[in-house]
Amino acid sequence: MSAEPEKRNIRISLPSKGRLAEDCLDFLEESGLKIYKPNPRQYEATIPALPGVNVIFQRATDIVASVQDGSIDFGITGYDVVAESMGEDQDFVVIHDALGFGHCSLNLAIPEGWNVVTSLVSLVEYANQLKRPLRIATKYKNLVTKFFEPTDLDLQLVSSEGTVEIAPAIGYADMICDVVSSGLTLSDNRLRMIEGGRILESQAVLIGNKQTLLSDPEALKTARIFIEFFEAHLIGKDKLAVFANMRGENPQAIAKRIFDSTTIQGLQGPTISQVIVKNADQNWFAVNIIVSKTEMYKAISELRAIGGSGVIVIPVSYVFDEEPPRYRRLLEKLQITD
Repeated sequence: MSAEPEKRNIRISLPSKGRLAEDCLDFLEESGLKIYKPNPRQYEATIPALPGVNVIFQRATDIVASVQDGSIDFGITGYDVVAESMGEDQDFVVIHDALGFGHCSLNLAIPEGWNVVTSLVSLVEYANQLKRPLRIATKYKNLVTKFFEPTDLDLQLVSSEGTVEIAPAIGYADMICDVVSSGLTLSDNRLRMIEGGRILESQAVLIGNKQTLLSDPEALKTARIFIEFFEAHLIGKDKLAVFANMRGENPQAIAKRIFDSTTIQGLQGPTISQVIVKNADQNWFAVNIIVSKTEMYKAISELRAIGGSGVIVIPVSYVFDEEPPRYRRLLEKLQITD
């Protein structure tokens, strides 16, 4: 009798350094998937909540390549590097496109001294007067090429794996295209953005190898777990649970009062349960609704206006849906039917 093949662990790659790496670890911990890394020098770790998943740390740009070639099953990295690698022959799929951290944008930036250039239109006019190719230093050749396609400009894209911002100052390029967060680095290097020069908005995303998801049920199951936990955290972090006691004849009467007199009515509606009191002549009920943090005062005011008292507000950590819409969309991308 032949032995069953050994079950392999699922592998996810995370950024190894920088602000994106720190924010990624924080996000996973807040999502209930804390990373265990006993030795900070190691490039491997585990997720105790998911024993069958191994964590690998890589450069953000290498994560896409590893997921693309199938050596890694999942990866979290910036959408900017994901979009740069997108094409007809890509073998990865974006599983979650808005993890809520790592926000930045891909922008064109020109030297401050180009006074005649204030927008993309005036940049094209200026470049046409150069009588030579416009040299742009960037790590995003595919995105820049596609962005400038409608202009028919004569471009020379200059590879830059190091500090892109210094290229115009040393004559290596005329201008740059790079990711921008605060804009401080551009200012320090006497560069500025222009109107219409924003190519892409980016934040952290979760990607997965397409063939692995199609062929390995365990990988697809893990993808759903990631989506479940990420969505539950992203929804829950902006929510509050509001509790109030209220007199009434029965739960139906309390519910009618809420539906008729308030605008804040919870996810599907209020949860109402009877409060056991010593004085049997009074009917008290506990009302619970889930509201956005921005609506807290409004919810409290409306509940008090219809007789609510003893209002308690508690943060919500997670909100799990019956089935996350993003998981359904993933199945559609993969053309998987239940």
